[in-house]
Amino acid sequence: MTAHSHKKARESTDQVLPFAARHNGPTPADVRTMLTTIGVPSVETLINQTVPEQIRLSGELDLPSPSDEHDALEELRSIIEQNVEARSFIGQGYYGCRVPAVIQRNMFENPAWYTAYTPYQPEISQGRLEMLFNFQTLVSELTGLPVANASLLDEATAVAEAAGIAYRHHRMKRHTVKIASPLHSQSAAVLATRMEPLGIKIAEGEPDEDTAAVVFSWPDTFGCFEDPREHVDAAKKAGALVIVVTDPLALTLLEPPGHWGADIVVGSAQRFGVPMGFGGPHAAYMGVSQPLTRLMPGRLVGESVDARGNPAYRLALQTREQHIRRDKATSNICTAQALLANMSAAYAIWHGPDGLRAIAQRAARYASRFAESLVAAGFELVSDRFFDTLTVRTEGKAEDIHKRAHDAGYLLRTIDRDRIGLSFDETTSEADFQALCEVFGIEATDAGDRGHLPPQTRHEAFLTQPIFNAIRSETEMMRYLRKLADMDLALDRAMIPLGSCTMKLNAAAELAPVSWRKIGNIHPLAPKPHSTGYRKMIADLESWLCEITGFAAVSLQPNAGSQGEFAGLAAIRHYHASKGDEHRDVCLIPSSAHGTNPASASMSGMRIVMVACTEAGDVDIHDLKAKAKEHEDKLAALMITYPSTHGVFETQIKDICEVVHDHGGQVYFDGANLNAMIGLAKPFDIGADVCHMNLHKTFCIPHGGGGPGIGPIGVAAHLKPFLPGDPLDTDSNAVAAAMFGSASILPISWMYIRMMGAAGLKSASQIAVLSANYLAARLEGRFDILYRGHKDRVAHECIVDTRPFKESAGVSVEDIAKRLIDYGFHAPTMSWPVAGTLMIEPTESEPLAELDRFCDAMLSIREEIAHIETGEWTREDNPLVNAPHTAVEAVSWEHGYDAMTAVAPTGPAQLSSKYWPPVARVDNVFGDRNLVCTCPPIEQLAS
Repeated sequence: MTAHSHKKARESTDQVLPFAARHNGPTPADVRTMLTTIGVPSVETLINQTVPEQIRLSGELDLPSPSDEHDALEELRSIIEQNVEARSFIGQGYYGCRVPAVIQRNMFENPAWYTAYTPYQPEISQGRLEMLFNFQTLVSELTGLPVANASLLDEATAVAEAAGIAYRHHRMKRHTVKIASPLHSQSAAVLATRMEPLGIKIAEGEPDEDTAAVVFSWPDTFGCFEDPREHVDAAKKAGALVIVVTDPLALTLLEPPGHWGADIVVGSAQRFGVPMGFGGPHAAYMGVSQPLTRLMPGRLVGESVDARGNPAYRLALQTREQHIRRDKATSNICTAQALLANMSAAYAIWHGPDGLRAIAQRAARYASRFAESLVAAGFELVSDRFFDTLTVRTEGKAEDIHKRAHDAGYLLRTIDRDRIGLSFDETTSEADFQALCEVFGIEATDAGDRGHLPPQTRHEAFLTQPIFNAIRSETEMMRYLRKLADMDLALDRAMIPLGSCTMKLNAAAELAPVSWRKIGNIHPLAPKPHSTGYRKMIADLESWLCEITGFAAVSLQPNAGSQGEFAGLAAIRHYHASKGDEHRDVCLIPSSAHGTNPASASMSGMRIVMVACTEAGDVDIHDLKAKAKEHEDKLAALMITYPSTHGVFETQIKDICEVVHDHGGQVYFDGANLNAMIGLAKPFDIGADVCHMNLHKTFCIPHGGGGPGIGPIGVAAHLKPFLPGDPLDTDSNAVAAAMFGSASILPISWMYIRMMGAAGLKSASQIAVLSANYLAARLEGRFDILYRGHKDRVAHECIVDTRPFKESAGVSVEDIAKRLIDYGFHAPTMSWPVAGTLMIEPTESEPLAELDRFCDAMLSIREEIAHIETGEWTREDNPLVNAPHTAVEAVSWEHGYDAMTAVAPTGPAQLSSKYWPPVARVDNVFGDRNLVCTCPPIEQLAS
């Protein structure tokens, strides 16, 4: 296998500890202490008590021997150096851009930004919430629509999500989407994939009474502009929504589509300061009209107030989250591209409206000059209306021109033998312009001032908000980014014990390659020889993931766990269809499942049948058998998380898989909890037919404050033909815009596996299980641990029951979560999968000292609850119900308990390094009742 192609790591003279010992938090002495607390003699004994014997892996994983950080980086660099960094003029949704160094250094490469979690706890997330609010404001200003979300996964996915909005807007009674102008191929492919299971037809022609939406690109994939009024008038006449796909840089010069009738505007913010990265990750954007707000997928940052009446940001309309709405969710998306959206917002702040227009005008001038030069030489343009992209008629010479360009170090877009395209961008230079003139055999002309934009140009000021005009020096920008980072609590400050989220170490050596030029500057549609290094790295990673999971094949295309779920279910659907079993559409889902499971099944056109769980949290196998028998002729799949969402290894898992297979179904493993299994068991051996893996959990890609993520799927051999294909092919079942999804962050997982090796990966799972059991042992007695396995062990996480305190002291699970902020912690997962509980996942990366600090905080909070229970503190005024406490509150004390107890509950020493929340508890109800999701323009502020 591929693993054997790697040379054995040379002996290192400068590394005292192997990387695994750096990745895993507890030292050998710590491990002994933890084992004593749990009451077992060894880690192996604990694993034997935790992981059922019938699923245990008998041998070791066949992976390369572990490499130290320096050697792994050297090896990966030698691979990536095989990429060819040519000057790309391909366009088609991906453009060269310049990442401002101040943003790269202080945001993209800053763990305060990239190790943060999704901002569900607003009091400790004000910094990134503010920047996402800036992103939404940017999108609203460019699109001319009042509501924008905090990013989507990519442009192609955004197009599909927009069509889904239209479908739901018409209460699923209209079943056609009309395409009015050519989309990028990848957008057309993903749209087809997503609409097919819902029975929605994609067609061209005039809209009619069955048309949910009219979709058109402005400009289209060839760079051409049409008069949008014709499409808008036809759509409105038919009662259909208008969806416009457009370029954000073009919108700095053009009239906002919302002003001429667009209901939804989507696109990619990639060229706002995010490298091409062989396809991703990039933040897509979406703006919608006011009536569509509650149908919009993804996350929406809104403005509210805190307990003291001060402005504060929060995620608005959170009831749309899939955890709650399940099969009724507006989308299965449970993540976004927060880090990339923040980079794009910071890019807009750095350049301001004048700078953005200057960048756009420069690209447009190069395109205009080149167009005039072509026409003067006798070439014909497909359209005289364009922004930065030209499509040239070449009368059978496209391949010859493409070859000449390639030989000169330039990449053009060959559309067919008679047409060639080229896109100018922020990085285009005069030398590039002259070289391209030579490629085409034309004389350069300076007659490029004649406008080629459509008549719908922008005449009003935009981005007049102070934030987009106040910062111009690097000193100001550096300090602004630092100020925002200091508002937040990320992994660089403290443990984030979120259950089912696996907030583990994102090592610096893993992250370093992401900034390499030959990672960032490769176009996803570059000739294959130009991406040799990428493809070698990807082949390694696919091979290693196959070995780790036992599957026959892996697709890295899904760019989020939700997309992995959809891709896996699509593979199952198409497999059944290939056997003539199209009627198999029932998906069995345990009642404890993560909400994306039923949301994904619903999007896949499946009917959801819930399977009960026992009081112990396990799947009720008797109910499973009954449901499988009842739906035997129509059973498509079972979706199951393993270890379970209750944090245990269910002993009957093989029997569960067998029941489903015996009744003609396939088994889908949700890999959210795979971090407890690596090297200990393989999903395929257990009975899974398909499994998605969260590389942003188990394999160390950071969460980025809410994305990016990657959710590749592994499949058994019989499902391999149904994996997602090339997004350039409309019938490929593609689920993302690029063949390899978010390829530029795959080096992180490659480095992790390469440095850990088989033994290191196994040790990570073992320590994850050890840490969770240690926490359970320390907290047991003062808190009830809800679920345990058959030998009284938890897996890699445990659920603490806080419900009794509501009656005994008036303290809710939210009160405990907010009080943990005063102790310097992000709260565990709150009220999932059981309302009123905390699900705690410590991961393998936290040292014993941090585990103890968390346990001490929880036990101290329990003592505080006791003070309320005895009447020492009132139910209405105590450190829990008033948490978190701000610095402003501490200097103007108004409570009946001691201020030092409130702000430094572990003692005065805490103050020297204390995290101070910038706001008090945020009022969620006020924020939803008074929805504000963009900053108003300066004129409105002045009035």
